[in-house]
This record gives sequence, structure tokens and C-alpha cells, in this order.
Amino acid sequence: MLARSSAPIPELREPAPNDSEIETMLSIASRVPDHGRLEPWRFIVYRGDARHRIGERLAALAEQREGPLTEARRNQELARFSRAPLVIGVVSSPKENVKIPQWEMFLSGGAAAMNLIVAANALGYKTNWITNWYSDVEEGRRILGLAPHERVVGFVHIGTFDGSVPERPRPDVRKLYSEYSGPWEG
Repeated sequence: MLARSSAPIPELREPAPNDSEIETMLSIASRVPDHGRLEPWRFIVYRGDARHRIGERLAALAEQREGPLTEARRNQELARFSRAPLVIGVVSSPKENVKIPQWEMFLSGGAAAMNLIVAANALGYKTNWITNWYSDVEEGRRILGLAPHERVVGFVHIGTFDGSVPERPRPDVRKLYSEYSGPWEG
């Protein structure tokens, strides 16, 4: 776990996880804290030609929002979901519940995304978790298969990676915790 890092998406390649491995990863991803057993998240698997169709739709949406795109910008949108051989969307799909707040359900989705990454890494694959501009746009979410009440937790790009990722500075954990000493007084 101390060696976990995000691989560059354009360098993720085939082979991608097969159907059995995807099912295993999603089973592991689902084993997260879930107050009330609400399953307030779901997964969308993007692979094959669907990744290219999404790129076409995202490029059209970007052009609608921004005006004519440069060739480089258009190509960027066309490749959004086809850079890695497999992308799994983790979607927050909150349920109505008087006892459990929406933010807690969203956090459960974040835990599912992290479990997905850990599961993929344990199976020998590398990953990268992103959201991007289309996650915050209603039409972008619709294109990606989300219902109006759902939000993107993240898109986990998965594939084989043979390179090495340079270590980046990590937080000094000693600065991130303290011993409890009583109520906070501002």
C-alpha cells in the first residue's frame, strides 16, 4: 500500500481486466462502510467502442460550450475514455433516508472507488482516478449514463503499465494528526 501511485493514463494499455476480474474488483469495491446497507453507489463499465462514442459526444458538448475547438482540444476530448483499455465509473446514487445524510453516502462511494483501485492493483493492474469537467455538467453526466440525481465519484482508468511512476512528495503524516485534548476553542 505504501507503494501505491497513479499511473499515467495514456500509458495504460492492454491487457485490461477480463470479465471475471472485473466482477472480482467490483465485489471488492462494494465491501465498504455503508450505513443502512443502502448501496448508495453503482458502477458503470466503459470499454470497447463505447469509449470512442463517448469521446465523440464529449467533443460535441465541449464545442457547444466553448465554441469551435482547436484540433488539439478536439482530439483531447475524443480520447477522454479511450486512453486506457478500461474505465469504470463510480457513481454516487444517493437514496432517500431520514437517518443517513447524503454526504455520508457520497463518502461511501469514495471508499468504493478506493477499494476498486486497491483491487485492481492487487490483480496486477495499474490505475488512475479522475473526474474532469464533464463530471460537473448535467449533459456530461447524462452522456456518461448517470441519472439526474446521481453524481460522479470518479472514473477509474485501468490497464497494464510496465513503466515506473516517479515518487512525488507525500504528506508528513505527523502533521496530520493530534492527540485529543478537549473541545476545540476558536
